[in-house]
This record gives sequence, structure tokens and C-alpha cells, in this order.
Amino acid sequence: MQDINRSIDVPEARGTARKWAAALCLGLAWAAAALPAGAADTADDYPAKPIRLVVPYTPGGFNDTLARTVGERLTRRWKQAVVVDNRPGGNTVIGNTMVAKSPADGYTLLITPLPFAALPALYGSKLPYNATKDFEPIVWAASTQNVLAVRNDLGINNVKELLDYARKNPGKLNYGSTGSGSSNHLSMELFEKMTGTRLTHVPYKGSAPAVMALLGGEIDLLFDNVPNVMQQIKAGKLKPIAVTGTSRARLLPDVPTVAESGVPGYEVNVWFGIQAPAGTPPAIVQKLNQEVVRILGDPDVVKLFREQGVEVVASSPARFAQLVDGEIGKWGTVVKDANVQIE
Repeated sequence: MQDINRSIDVPEARGTARKWAAALCLGLAWAAAALPAGAADTADDYPAKPIRLVVPYTPGGFNDTLARTVGERLTRRWKQAVVVDNRPGGNTVIGNTMVAKSPADGYTLLITPLPFAALPALYGSKLPYNATKDFEPIVWAASTQNVLAVRNDLGINNVKELLDYARKNPGKLNYGSTGSGSSNHLSMELFEKMTGTRLTHVPYKGSAPAVMALLGGEIDLLFDNVPNVMQQIKAGKLKPIAVTGTSRARLLPDVPTVAESGVPGYEVNVWFGIQAPAGTPPAIVQKLNQEVVRILGDPDVVKLFREQGVEVVASSPARFAQLVDGEIGKWGTVVKDANVQIE
């Protein structure tokens, strides 16, 4: 054994070893350089700079509330600014595309609501990103329902009366939405498909003008998120006749679901989540998920959301990915069958 040790401890062997070590270091350096931007980040290093949280809507509404609630608490937790960046336009395509094309380093995130799932069917090959391949789901944050509300002087008090009138007067009733492909538009398209009725769609640029149009008698009814119409319902200015979930809304316990009102199987779950660009390192995705889930579990946050008619979900990334895939399939069928067009 002693002879063997001496036989390799010669200048030639040491020189060869140094050459192999140098080659190995050079190879590792090239490998590190070849990694995609941000891939070297670890959960311990992250975040090392401000984070941008993109909301593809104007300020106001629950998408914005979710972003600012999470952003403020992450800022305090991590001592790094989380900046809410409202990027409305293009039926949310502008904000979505910005995030899809951003570096996959965890520093650009996207608030993602239900209409995200309808866009592939609405735009087809014109959509500038792939809804399943270009995003990394982080968390299904919360869910609410849509309320089917009618103007007080319409003379309709429940879904049965609505169906009777709509079937006798096809196309006469006008309903509002926040735009083609929005959750309230899709809710009505599904309702028409499942009931064999036909109503006339009047799109508006946001919930506020649509609700004002209903209050002013320009339209007859609409589906809208619970948080967007609760004030008018409480004030007696709008009449709620159904909600879109599988169970009654916590804030509207006396209002039946569409399903129990004579349309069995009807369900629209209005969900809100957070995504990152595809390829974001798994360690960062997990850290983001864990921190956001912790924030959403805060009793103050749960109370804040419930006061607006929104329930916390706080899922894993895998569960959110499963939801998005299922919703893309569901709403793709609705869009195709109803021949929904972007207006």
C-alpha cells in the first residue's frame, strides 16, 4: 500500500490531476452560465429585490383587493417591496402577456381570475401566449359566486318566472356584463345553453358601469360577483334571484342557487389565483405558495374577504394547476357552443 501511494505522488500525476481539476471547474462555470436567468436563485436568496404583482384590471374590484392584501403583507414579511401594477386592457390579455414574457425568476407575478380560462377559446391562435405552458401556478387564493340580479321594476322574482318570460319573449331581455369573456358574461352564456333561452348581451367596460346601467333601467338583469353588487342589494336597489355556486352564498342565505331553482347541474365558481412565468424555480414557487397560504389563513384576511362575499381557498400549486386545466376545458366548450365573439 505504501508503494502504491508513492507511485502516484509524482510530478506527472500531480500535473495531470491539476489539468483535470481545471477542466472540471471550467465545465462547471460553463454549465452555470448556461442556466436560464433566475435559475440560480434559491428559496433562501429570494426575494433579493422588489416584486411586481400584475393585476390585468383597473384599480378596484376584488382582483385589486387580493393583490394589495397579499402585496402589503409580503412587503412587511420579506422587507422587499411588492408593487401592485394595474395593467388593464385587451380583455386582460395585455397584463397576462406581460407576465408570460417576463423572466422566470419569481419577480413578476400575475393575479389570475376565471376569465383567464376562456381566453384560449375566445382568441384561438391570436392569443400571444399559451395559457397552460407559459405560466406556473402558485396558488388558488379564493373563490366567490356570481349573483343573478334583476332590476326591481322588472316584475320577475325568481328563476322560474325569468325562464317563463324569456322563453315566451326570446331576445327581449337585455343583460349586462363587464365584457365578452368575463365571468358574468360566461355565466349567462352557460345559463342560456342549459335552459334553451336567448337573451341579448350588452357589454360594458367594467362592473361599475354595468351595475349603473341596471340601476338606471338600461338593461334588465346581470350576473355579477357578490362583492360588486352587495351594497345595492343591501340597499334594496337590486333584486337577487339566484347565485351560481353549488351552495348558497354566506351573505345571501335566503337566495337559492341556480341549480336548486330549476337548472340542475348549473355551477359557476368565480375563482382568483396567482401565477408566475413558466420555468420559475420550484423552490421559489413553493416559497411563494407557503407565504401566500400563510397570509390567506390570517383571521383578519379571512374576515376581510368574507365581508365581501369571498371565501379563502389557499391551495397548493398542483391543485391550482388542476383547476385551471379543468376550467379551460369547461369554458372552451361554452364559448364554442355559444359562438361567443369578442365585442
